[in-house]
Amino acid sequence: MTNYKEYITINPDQRSGQPCIRGMRITVYDILSYLAAGDSIEDILENFPNLTKEDILASLAYAADLEKRTLMRS
Repeated sequence: MTNYKEYITINPDQRSGQPCIRGMRITVYDILSYLAAGDSIEDILENFPNLTKEDILASLAYAADLEKRTLMRS
């Protein structure tokens, strides 16, 4: 599993504190939304040349970890 902590940044002054990719203005939510809409990893990389496959996998790992932590609190 990708260590998302190397790729995901949270800055209260950027995108209202949403988790972003490496300090860019692209959020984890953006990546997940594109994937949920049916875009492939290759599609996203083509549309956002500053992203890497690891950035996208980190977004998925972050979302999985968040889900796990949410379930553990229940």
